[in-house]
Amino acid sequence: MARARRNKSYKLAGVYDRRSRELPFNADVAEVQVDNPLALELDEKIIAVRSVRGDPLGRLHSHHQINEAQYRGGRAFQSDWERAERGPQAVDPTREYVDGTRSREPITESQRQAVLRLNRVEHELGTDGAALVHDVLVLGLTMDQIGQRRAVQTQRWNDYFARRFRECLDRLALIYGFATESGGARRGEPVR
Repeated sequence: MARARRNKSYKLAGVYDRRSRELPFNADVAEVQVDNPLALELDEKIIAVRSVRGDPLGRLHSHHQINEAQYRGGRAFQSDWERAERGPQAVDPTREYVDGTRSREPITESQRQAVLRLNRVEHELGTDGAALVHDVLVLGLTMDQIGQRRAVQTQRWNDYFARRFRECLDRLALIYGFATESGGARRGEPVR
């Protein structure tokens, strides 16, 4: 008697693809390689999808317009800005209600260190560079929007702002320690 043939293999496929197949019509996503949270071995990576719709730095990195050091320098700046910012805060119901007035909470050491780093960044980038970095990394503006805010709306100005922003990201990578100055580069020259 002949053996029955099986059409399907019972072996599992190597990796299960967990990426979403259905995205909203206005989604702007990029694939990124991240550490596997369920990995049994150290340094195992998986491919994840991240939204770059409201993230100009993530969009530049996903389109390979900036390198890893520039990306990490920009993220470090954003982290320091968020840490140093003392904006509106929610009411804490666990605190004792006194007379409706809220006392200011003391500044933490991490906030103080973040402010010191931001002051150094502003000194290194200059007024114009610091304003450009703030507009892109904190406010999330595009080069067109920055040109509109500064009343210059030509492609030449957009190219200038993009080039100046990459120079500022080079300087941020140096300040935060994600890049080293090359032998020929001096303080005023961009890092290649």
